[in-house]
Amino acid sequence: MNVAHALSDTIVLAKRSLLRVRRQPDLLIGYTVQPVMFVLLFVFVFGGAISTPGFDYVDFLMPGIIVQSMVFGGFVTALGLSEDMKKGLIDRFRSLPMSSGAVVTGRTLADVGLNVVQLVVMIGVGMLAGFSFATGAPEVVAGLALCLFIGYAFSWVFAFIGLIASSPESANAYGFTILFPLTFVSSAFVPVESMPSWLQPVAKANPFTVMVDAVRALFIGTPAGNNVWGAVVWATAIVAVFGALAVWRFRRAVTR
Repeated sequence: MNVAHALSDTIVLAKRSLLRVRRQPDLLIGYTVQPVMFVLLFVFVFGGAISTPGFDYVDFLMPGIIVQSMVFGGFVTALGLSEDMKKGLIDRFRSLPMSSGAVVTGRTLADVGLNVVQLVVMIGVGMLAGFSFATGAPEVVAGLALCLFIGYAFSWVFAFIGLIASSPESANAYGFTILFPLTFVSSAFVPVESMPSWLQPVAKANPFTVMVDAVRALFIGTPAGNNVWGAVVWATAIVAVFGALAVWRFRRAVTR
C-alpha cells in the first residue's frame, strides 16, 4: 500500500474519531470543563499563597496549565483504542484493505484538532482571569505550535497505554498514575526554587519542566535558555519512541 493510500486511511479514521466526539459531547468535558476548573482553582484559591517574583501568578500559571491540558488531551485516544480493542472493532479493520497503522495515526491526528479547541478555551478563560501575552506575535504563534506538538507527542504515549491496557478503566488509571506526578513535580504550578532542595534536581530534570519553561518563555518572555529547542527535542523523541511502540503493539495485536 502506497503513502497516498495510508494518508487517506489516516484522515478517514481521524474524521471518525472527531465525529464520535460530536455524537458523545460528554467527551468534551475533559477538554473544557476540567482545564477551566484547574485555572480557577489555582488562580483564585492557591494563587495568593504562591510567590512568583516578577510575574503575576496567573501569567506564570497559564503556560503550565495549557501544557498540562495538551498532555492530558490524549486520554481520549487511550480510552478509544482500548474500547475498540475490547469490542473487537480492530478485528473488523483487519478484513479491510487499509493501512494497518492508520487506526493509531488517525487517533493521534484527531487529538490535534481537539487540542486546538482546548487551546482556544484555555486562552479565553486565562484572559478573563487576567492573563496576557508579553511577547510579540511570532513568539506567541511559535508557543501555540509548540503546545500542539507537545500534545501530539503525548497522544502517542496514550495510544501505547490504550493498546497495552486490558480495559478503558485500566488505561485511565495507568495514564493518571504515570503522568500526574510528571506534571506536578515540575515548574508548571510553582517555581522549582520553592520546592525542597532534594526535589529540585528531579523537577529540573523533568522533561515537562523543559516544555513548560519553553512555552512560558514564548508567551511571557522569561529567559528561554535552551528550553525551546529542548522541548522540541523531547517532543520529537517521544513521538519517535512511543510512535514506534504503539504501531508495534497494534500490529502485534491484529496479527494474533
